Amino acid sequence: MQRESTRFIVVTGGPGSGKTTLLDALAQAGFARSEEAGRGIIRDQTAIGGRALPWVDRELFAESMLCWEMRSYRLAAEQPGTVWFDRGIPDIIGYLRVEGLPVSDHLRLAANRFRYHERVFIAPPWPEIYEQDVERKQSIEVAESTYWRMVETYTEFGYTLVTLPRVSLSERLRFVTEALA
Repeated sequence: MQRESTRFIVVTGGPGSGKTTLLDALAQAGFARSEEAGRGIIRDQTAIGGRALPWVDRELFAESMLCWEMRSYRLAAEQPGTVWFDRGIPDIIGYLRVEGLPVSDHLRLAANRFRYHERVFIAPPWPEIYEQDVERKQSIEVAESTYWRMVETYTEFGYTLVTLPRVSLSERLRFVTEALA
């Protein structure tokens, strides 16, 4: 899995900071990308009345995100070239820390085994664009706390963080492509 890490690029940060919008633009530009685990699981669990929801069973939600992220990693390995990830396995550790829940040994092992490019893009809180929706119920304060937990967690796992500027989408797109060139 180590050989894949140089072409797997993570975009992380707190909710509502423009990550998914950037990743959608990268996909439109022809790059492969993953879907965010949290939103996907919330959508699927809501559709079936499931329990793996952050407002029902946070630990089951985290375990489901781990399964989703490991599968996304394996699917990405089948793609040629650079693959962009809407969050990565360390995000799950950050989520558990925000929630004050324990981090299991197997989750730490997964974060060490499923590695991404050493440079991780992180979107800082951006109150001017932050919006709650059906899947994003966190307050702006929780979004900011999540950001700081992601800084802490990705640093702990040996990644170098590259802060995304709060600029237009086209400028952000240019920033990430130039940063990796």
